Amino acid sequence: MSADKSTSWSYAEDLPAEDDVLLRARERSFELGVTPVSPGVGAVLTVLAAASKAQTVVEVGSGAGVSGVCLLRGLSPQAVLTTIDVDVEHLKAAREAFLESGSPANRTRTISGRAADVLPRLTDSAYDLVFIDADKPNFPGYVQQAIRLLKSGGTLVINDALDKDKVSNPAARESTTVVLRQIGKAIRDDERLSSAMLPTGDGLLVAVKK
Repeated sequence: MSADKSTSWSYAEDLPAEDDVLLRARERSFELGVTPVSPGVGAVLTVLAAASKAQTVVEVGSGAGVSGVCLLRGLSPQAVLTTIDVDVEHLKAAREAFLESGSPANRTRTISGRAADVLPRLTDSAYDLVFIDADKPNFPGYVQQAIRLLKSGGTLVINDALDKDKVSNPAARESTTVVLRQIGKAIRDDERLSSAMLPTGDGLLVAVKK
């Protein structure tokens, strides 16, 4: 990356202005040892949620609620966010962030459990947007479940899709890097999807189900 490109990336990441609700959620993330989405990624999530006019959203990996708050801020007052996490402390922190953001309790559904167990229980073709930001070794299964869950025209968003810039380096062979590289190619070649890789944050892979 050239110096100018690096500077532009940093500028884009720092441009979104975050309020106290998101800053407190970030503080709780660090206290829990969770890496929250970057401000740039958060802003894209809000825009995608708004542009898609999503009414039903699934989030795989709640963290401490930073991404959930960003999604909620792009959704209509009638929309519902379902967020899944195996760690009850993460869900508690996420609920606190949702409450502080002013989101009514009936707009969010928090589910404790392994996403690999929870996702198969959700209804086919019932969701407008699925955001995946969880344990990378299980991403292939999550992606297949997400495609099943999405309506036609629904949006799939995968965070950390560039794996700290290692995905683009063929010599990088760490297991998570290989998984993410394979996912990127599989989604690109999937005739059910139209996709794009955004360099925002640590990479956002965005796809729309045809």
